[in-house]
Amino acid sequence: MKLVLTQDVAKVGKIGDVKEVADGYARNFLLPRGMAVEATNAQLKRLQEQRAQEKKREDKNRAQLQALADRLTGATVTFAMRVGEGGKLFGSISSKDVGDALEEQAKIVVDRRHVELEEPIRTLGTHQVPVRVASDLRPLVTVIVQEE
Repeated sequence: MKLVLTQDVAKVGKIGDVKEVADGYARNFLLPRGMAVEATNAQLKRLQEQRAQEKKREDKNRAQLQALADRLTGATVTFAMRVGEGGKLFGSISSKDVGDALEEQAKIVVDRRHVELEEPIRTLGTHQVPVRVASDLRPLVTVIVQEE
């Protein structure tokens, strides 16, 4: 029997998948529990429309994320820090500091957990810090650390 899954079903498929399953499995398990509906022409057409709407929504969201990534690529934040011997900072600059500075200086709101700073910055100079906007979008923000 051909079905459209309305829930994720282990070892069968995910929501929205069209699957061919045994008649007994469909009648006795999937259909009574509301995990699937029969794949009629109307159901298949509705599923196709839902997928088109989801694709449109994803494209719009992707465009917004790309615009944010473009703004972040050109962003530069500056820190004035006290310095000890050998150019070492008193303290350090963490991902939270970078996120706060982006909000204050560049007017770009970014969750501090998305700032991918491997370890805190402890030296003077210019540093490139990646910010995760999406799974495949990681623009680099320029962080300049100067002596106070």
